[in-house]
Amino acid sequence: MSRPLVVSDCDEVLLHMVRHFRDWLGEDHGIEFRLEGNPFAQSVSYSASGEPVEEAELWRLLTEFFDTEMSRQTAIEGAAAALAELQREADVVILTNLSDRFASARTEQLRDHGIEARVFTNQGPKGEALRRIVHEFGPSRAVFIDDLAVHHASAGEVLPDISRLHFCGEPAIAPHIPCALEQGHAHARLDTWQDALPWLLETLHGKS
Repeated sequence: MSRPLVVSDCDEVLLHMVRHFRDWLGEDHGIEFRLEGNPFAQSVSYSASGEPVEEAELWRLLTEFFDTEMSRQTAIEGAAAALAELQREADVVILTNLSDRFASARTEQLRDHGIEARVFTNQGPKGEALRRIVHEFGPSRAVFIDDLAVHHASAGEVLPDISRLHFCGEPAIAPHIPCALEQGHAHARLDTWQDALPWLLETLHGKS
């Protein structure tokens, strides 16, 4: 019989990203990122002039961050221990929205934080990538974890039977992002691994 499957996002689920991106923008580029708007592009401006940073430039800087600054990223509290516990019960893979060229760096980065897991890369909504992963593993049950409601909507549209946990481990942004549970796209919203792990284990065993 096939094992259950957990498909987890990385940034703001396993590793802090946006806080380190904010610090780097301020230190190296004279940009203030206030971590409070939605969309967050509205909260990014040049410190000297107050002028907003154009969205295309923000995306360019984000790519540069992943090219040069991934070593800044720190683990979400409890993430490594929780994934190790889940791996006792299920296959665990990572589905991260980075281009394919970052796959090896992301794998090594997670390993440095005590997380050994296969990494899948993706751009855009995650539903189709998730469908391919589930098809490959053929799990008895599957759970998807992500911090963005748009990906839960995509997952629910493509794989309506998959269990979906909305998780954002960055307290600075968690109150500001659209909630997939409130939108009807996720089955739970839990933002700490202390709370999420019991729910995940129960779900993998068909108890929730």
